[in-house]
Amino acid sequence: MDIYHGSYMAVPSPEIRRGQFTKDFGDGFYCTELKRQAIKWARRYDTPIVSIYDYQPHTALKILCFEEMTNEWLDFIVASRHGEQHDYDIVIGAMANDQIYNYVADFMNGVLTREQFWVLAKFKYPTHQINFCTPQALQCITFKGYEEVKK
Repeated sequence: MDIYHGSYMAVPSPEIRRGQFTKDFGDGFYCTELKRQAIKWARRYDTPIVSIYDYQPHTALKILCFEEMTNEWLDFIVASRHGEQHDYDIVIGAMANDQIYNYVADFMNGVLTREQFWVLAKFKYPTHQINFCTPQALQCITFKGYEEVKK
């Protein structure tokens, strides 16, 4: 399966990155199966580049896959954004994009209840992310090339 990473440069040799800000599924290398989403990520930069990879999951890895946005997905994101570590090699699921992230932040801060969060979040445009959290997980992807996208 092809997956994509949006950035300001081609990334032929991905690395696990420890971000200065916490992310939905913790530290790692983030990709998506949605090319339009990777293009959106890339367009944040002056030179938008989408790297393309072949993804072949290894069955020996510990993979957490959220098929849909659930309470477990929300709780995992809240824990990750609080800096809690997990032991998964790969985490897959919906992304708390800019709009959803605002709802997550409001939920974390007690501004929204869980029920209010779901009312606001359920009709948002679908997103997808795969976080490769360990060096072993990165062995599942092979760089195929890249595209420069228009701003």
